[in-house]
Amino acid sequence: MPARPALRTDARTSASFLDDDEFFGPQASRRTELPDPSAMLQSLTHCVVEVMAGARDLEQLARWVTDDVYRSLSMRVVLANRSRRVKGVAPQRPVFRLGRVVTCEPADGVVEAVVLVHQPHRVRAVAIRLEGLDQRWRASAITVL
Repeated sequence: MPARPALRTDARTSASFLDDDEFFGPQASRRTELPDPSAMLQSLTHCVVEVMAGARDLEQLARWVTDDVYRSLSMRVVLANRSRRVKGVAPQRPVFRLGRVVTCEPADGVVEAVVLVHQPHRVRAVAIRLEGLDQRWRASAITVL
């Protein structure tokens, strides 16, 4: 039976000693390190409505949202495109204006908001959860109601 090599337990070789995500993954930010979320909420809502209408490419939102939100929006965009194709309707830039924005901060570095979107024949609500990561806001949840 061959001799086993000695196990090294110093910081350079121990995989369990340090988790790389602790240092190299996204870092949570405190509210004092983050800018005012109002502009981000309005811009993000505007872009999401245009993406759903097919007037804007989803890729433009990639840096503002988490991977889970991106996948969720991607599925909704595919369904919306399929629905437009079946109906024979071309994508158009939607006509809307942003209304009231209601926000709350349930935890340090987290903002939850509802933005009203006024369209000619109805009013929609877009619920957004922003989290401070790496000293900037990123949307960790978006729901278009």
